[in-house]
Amino acid sequence: MIGRTIICCLLFSLSVAAQEQDSTLTFMDRLHQVQQYLDDKAKSKVDPGYIEVPEKPWRVILRYKENMVLVDYDHSIDFPATNERAEWKLRFEPPVASSVGFWVGYRGTGFSYSKSLTKNAGRYYSFSTTGAKYGFNFRLRRFQTQDAQFSATEYKDGQLSEEPYDTAFSMPSPVWIRSVYLNGYYVFNGRRYSQAAAYNQSVIQRRSAGSLLLGATWYQSSFDYSDIANGYFMIFAGGIYRIKVHQANLGVGYGYNWVPFRGLVVNAMAMPTVSVYNRVKVYKNDFNYYLAPEEPVDDYGEWDMETKLWANGKPDKPLTMLKESDNDVYYWDDGSETSYSALQLNLDLRLGIAYNWSNYFIGIQAQYNNFIYKKNQSKVNIFDAYARISLGVRF
Repeated sequence: MIGRTIICCLLFSLSVAAQEQDSTLTFMDRLHQVQQYLDDKAKSKVDPGYIEVPEKPWRVILRYKENMVLVDYDHSIDFPATNERAEWKLRFEPPVASSVGFWVGYRGTGFSYSKSLTKNAGRYYSFSTTGAKYGFNFRLRRFQTQDAQFSATEYKDGQLSEEPYDTAFSMPSPVWIRSVYLNGYYVFNGRRYSQAAAYNQSVIQRRSAGSLLLGATWYQSSFDYSDIANGYFMIFAGGIYRIKVHQANLGVGYGYNWVPFRGLVVNAMAMPTVSVYNRVKVYKNDFNYYLAPEEPVDDYGEWDMETKLWANGKPDKPLTMLKESDNDVYYWDDGSETSYSALQLNLDLRLGIAYNWSNYFIGIQAQYNNFIYKKNQSKVNIFDAYARISLGVRF
């Protein structure tokens, strides 16, 4: 869309230059004509009774934003020989990432820059552009954390065998979490309903209206705790130390702009999505220990690193038989596994409020996303949300 706009600008500028062979038009005159052409085109795409396209197309916006990420990593382990089952969960919740920054641009497209105010909150980048019938968002987040919450529940013969265990602790080595989010949407009632009116104020909603929305999302993320200092947690997870997911989603949702009085708009949007492509790749280590009930006799002898066998010929022994004085936990790369699945449900929720007066405006926006991916008995659930307040001026 941006490239097409640039080409239109160039063609229009050349046509003006050809018609004015006496060169009486200055560069600024031609630039003004190009801007007038784009403004007229933007106004022609909307119903002026519902959507107002401001005469002043440029905007500078100051923003304060808080971003929250919560990651739940669940794993279950079955012991058929003893009819036992263990379920445990790791929860990672890094500090809320506060930032201040600005956005500057023309109509619905521009660039932003922000600076984090929170230590160890990771890095966060975003870009967005909107038009009468479309919108596009990009988000990138990368962070590490050692603060975790661990909970475990054990069952025997299908019944709870011990009281659930729950504690906060610090991981031996940081867990890295990275996510990339791309989202685009199409507005069916773009002449009367605008997402941009509530989220970047490129236009002003004058009367209440709603619209069905068609959305597409690309999401990729990785969950990595590969430092061997976290080896016990790898053994709990069957050797898994890194999970990568690539997920494409399609969804149909609905958005509504409520205008109780001139200048104020309140937007709510909900869009459930279904994954049409879901690729999960796990990386694993193998160990000379595994998680199982303790055996009555320790006849394993010494570990042989060359044959990767204990003296009794077995490849591993229960982790419960590892004594604190021992230092014989060995590991080696066990390759990776890739699986594909579909029909995973995710959710995109948004809320926006904006008030316009004269050439100024103020806005409050919030967005919530939930992404889930599974691999055998492991499940990672990522909750990603933000709240933002902005103050801007048109010129």
